[in-house]
Amino acid sequence: MNDPLNLTRRQFLQDTSKAATTLAAASAFAPSLLAAKAPSETIGVGCIGLGTRGGDLINAVVPVPGVKVVAVCDVYGPHRQKGIDRSRNPDVKAYVDYHDLLADKNVDAVVIGTPDHWHCQIVLDAAKAGKDIYCEKGFARTLPEAKLMRDAIKHSKVVFQLGHHARQSTAALQAKELIAQGILGPITLVRTGRFMSSDPAHPMWRWYGYYSQWNRPDPTQVVKEVNWDLWLGPAPKIPWNERHFWHWRCYWAYGTGQAGDLLSHEMDFVQYILGHGIPDTCYCAGLNALLKDDREVPDTWVATYQFEKLGRTITFTGSMNTDAGQPVEICGKDATLRFDGIAHDVNGFTIKPEGYNNRKDLPEGYERGKTQAQPNHMVDFFNCVRSRGTPKCPVDEAFIETATYLMSVESHKQKRLVRWDALKEQIV
Repeated sequence: MNDPLNLTRRQFLQDTSKAATTLAAASAFAPSLLAAKAPSETIGVGCIGLGTRGGDLINAVVPVPGVKVVAVCDVYGPHRQKGIDRSRNPDVKAYVDYHDLLADKNVDAVVIGTPDHWHCQIVLDAAKAGKDIYCEKGFARTLPEAKLMRDAIKHSKVVFQLGHHARQSTAALQAKELIAQGILGPITLVRTGRFMSSDPAHPMWRWYGYYSQWNRPDPTQVVKEVNWDLWLGPAPKIPWNERHFWHWRCYWAYGTGQAGDLLSHEMDFVQYILGHGIPDTCYCAGLNALLKDDREVPDTWVATYQFEKLGRTITFTGSMNTDAGQPVEICGKDATLRFDGIAHDVNGFTIKPEGYNNRKDLPEGYERGKTQAQPNHMVDFFNCVRSRGTPKCPVDEAFIETATYLMSVESHKQKRLVRWDALKEQIV
């Protein structure tokens, strides 16, 4: 039987009702200027952005004990209604402008599922309002944004969790503990990737309102039900554009393409396990190999990162034109640890020694039941809201994630190797 707390992505999106059994597994305590919620008090949650991913996140919030969705916000009417329907609260408040939600005294914490170009300003305003924050990845579109967000979160001392739920995997924790013992020997190579494909009539990232949903809503009705100026927000002002609204991940003004959406998952997972921080260098080449519509971001994304002092290379290969597959592989001099899937689908791993390695004490792979089950990522956040502890993906890890994936964006755009200047915190 699968461990009910070691959720795959599909389980996290579709079935979080088992979260109730993990609430007691609270994170370590940390001092804070904010008063912790008493265990008997209900945490009031406001969900901002209820489209594709935001609609999944509200489903993850609702089953958590001691938590109630008290407010929802979206600039598009049908998405707002989705939030109302999924809140399971007949008294839920619905807002068009997130500022009104932040002013709601019943909201203690916010869950941000908007397009990436809104993350920075909403996080800044939520921190100023003293609301604890769960924000979907990618954290920011630019390094200046990431620095502002990090500083605001630390200054306000709100609890912050970035939405990388691969960190909830019990198998990942066990692998992390084994690797820390040095069983793989010096780690010189890590391989990651994301591969996906669909029929030519349904190109990737061109869905409508949910993953692989291809039925196109009537654009004349959509434009009536969306506050386009509010949706654009800090992005360049342009006339209503249906493709930008539904398919925003295809354009640089709203996100960072495969870097912030897919590469970030894999590189954050590796960072969770190895803890090596921001790479020294990155070379990335992106290409629109087949998806030659009006998208700006490439359908193929290949990045090579190096940690010079560690003698370590990490590769990410992404393609939207094949289902070839690339589980996370951590390759040491003495053995290789191979997970059974991409980062947020990990449930186990195998360990294969090198031919010359005659050690008899190496585990063959993941031992179910050996490592304590972990609360899922959303439950971990609310545990820390109560304890004022530090979640599994706090703001310092969010900054590492952002610098890492933005290095690939800069390398692609500048068509050259880029380097991380740790003193200046700049990509050069």
